[in-house]
Amino acid sequence: MPSGFLDHPRPLAFAHRGGAGHFPENSWKAFEHAVKLGYAYLETDAHATADGTVVAFHDKTLDRVTDGTGRIAELTSAQVAAARIDGTEPIPLLADLIMAWPDIRFNIDIKDEPAIGPLVEVLRATDCWDRVCLTSFSGRRLGAARRLLPRPVCTATTPAGIGAIRAGLPARTLAARFAALSVRCAQIPFSMATPRFIAHAHAVGLQVHAWTVNEASVMTSLLDLGIDGIMTDQTETLRDVLTARGQWQPRFGG
Repeated sequence: MPSGFLDHPRPLAFAHRGGAGHFPENSWKAFEHAVKLGYAYLETDAHATADGTVVAFHDKTLDRVTDGTGRIAELTSAQVAAARIDGTEPIPLLADLIMAWPDIRFNIDIKDEPAIGPLVEVLRATDCWDRVCLTSFSGRRLGAARRLLPRPVCTATTPAGIGAIRAGLPARTLAARFAALSVRCAQIPFSMATPRFIAHAHAVGLQVHAWTVNEASVMTSLLDLGIDGIMTDQTETLRDVLTARGQWQPRFGG
């Protein structure tokens, strides 16, 4: 069974796309800002270039947030490296992010099938098995990643798993199913984080993490419900809310 990723005191604070409310999403500046604030968890995304380089980037194409164009899976690493997020920031390599902060945990969303094999190789090369949690909106992508992994790592539920929790399927049945797949958390839109869902997920043995929560009032409501983790673009706001409640748990006491 994987260990390490979820061993930080709860509630967990995740910097969504590095903390996109303060600096361009998935940029070095965003990640660095979150780390300086004391975040122990960084959320990001994985795509692979045509020559197998894994980048921390959300979209399949460069078009929305960079000065470049084209689908990442069809571009070389040199072509992707030439693009700039918001016209100014280079696109980070996932391996570089993982190695930059050896104590930081990374929640990695597998965004496209071509990224699966190269991502597994990044995890192998960086030996960060206990510092990552893999997630995806595609159960097929997560299944493919599991088959390639040389050892279990923490994973989040697929949409089908979330549906099973919402349906209230027997906790013992779900717990066995999730344990066999190294599923240790349910990561859901905050609107789905009801007392019933949280209670059943806990009965199954899973943490519940809500995304993407940018309003202080919503953060407070979720924390009152007993949410285990919050993903936010507004990293300063979440830090302040948790600090006011005596629940801020920074890395290295930062």
